Amino acid sequence: MHRVAVIAVPPATTFDLSIPELILGETTVDGCPGYAVGVCTAEPGVVASNGGLHITVPNGLEIVEDSDTVIVTGTGARDDIEPRVLQALRHAADAGKRIASICTGAFVLAQAGLLEGRSATTYWAKSEEFRGRFPSVDLRPDVLYVEDGNVLTSAGLSAGIDLCLHLVRSDYGAATANAVARLVVAAPVRPGGQAQFIASPLPPETGTSLAATRAWALERLHEPLTRAALAAHARTSVRTLTRRFHAETGLSPLQWLLYQRIELAKELLESTDLPMEQVAQRSGLVTTDSLRQHMSRRTGLTPSAYRAAFTRRAAPRKHAPSSARPSPSSPAPAQSSLARRP
Repeated sequence: MHRVAVIAVPPATTFDLSIPELILGETTVDGCPGYAVGVCTAEPGVVASNGGLHITVPNGLEIVEDSDTVIVTGTGARDDIEPRVLQALRHAADAGKRIASICTGAFVLAQAGLLEGRSATTYWAKSEEFRGRFPSVDLRPDVLYVEDGNVLTSAGLSAGIDLCLHLVRSDYGAATANAVARLVVAAPVRPGGQAQFIASPLPPETGTSLAATRAWALERLHEPLTRAALAAHARTSVRTLTRRFHAETGLSPLQWLLYQRIELAKELLESTDLPMEQVAQRSGLVTTDSLRQHMSRRTGLTPSAYRAAFTRRAAPRKHAPSSARPSPSSPAPAQSSLARRP
């Protein structure tokens, strides 16, 4: 079982603190828990939060030594970070453990010196403060999460869900990660390069979200879907569909379809031994040339190399659904903000 130590740095962000247990704690592999998650802090006992609540944390930093992954969640602390936390993080990094942060936890990793010369991200509203404090960090304030070697950082709040789903995918494969996403009613694993949702007001909403249309499309990725077909399902014009799709997902309809098809192809490569021709057809990429082109561009690996690299995490099965994966309730939840593509 993969052991995870979550460090609460007071004043802790309670939402962030709940995410690793919510996502990793719900992960099962062959009916067994995939992770053992423990929350710790420098002084076990009652820990203050930045929302006025107080949390009881029973574990001290000693559990970091026995962990495989260490996650620092959001905190209001800046210059007064407990030295024992910084030292524990340095020891964990020196031991080759995977280190991650959610939201302003990146400030803690940076103060420990773990982000020196690395790419990283944090909550966009704190990006200027972060850049001023840590100019040697290659800050990417407009993405959901960044993986640089064994150090990962995520943007604010719900981007921590994306980061943890990415960890599940890295450890156990796409099928397991998508199963967890469906279980907690979250979007499927999103790419780290997707934009954070920034504070730009949208026009007043008129009508319903396009979530139902996206769910409908996810069941038909193997079909030649067009913007007109999506617009017809949503009972709107192509122009309105395109505008609202971008507002809700940060992508155009065709970009979103391509991303979902590549994700389905990756899942099929990981979890089945289907021939490449069938992977291309079932994912909607149609031809093996198209599959190879898009997989190489997205992952840096050919389909064969990707399968060889990832199928060791789960035993392949010969039979896969003839259509797309079961859809989550909302593949890309609507947000009251505009998303910018980096």
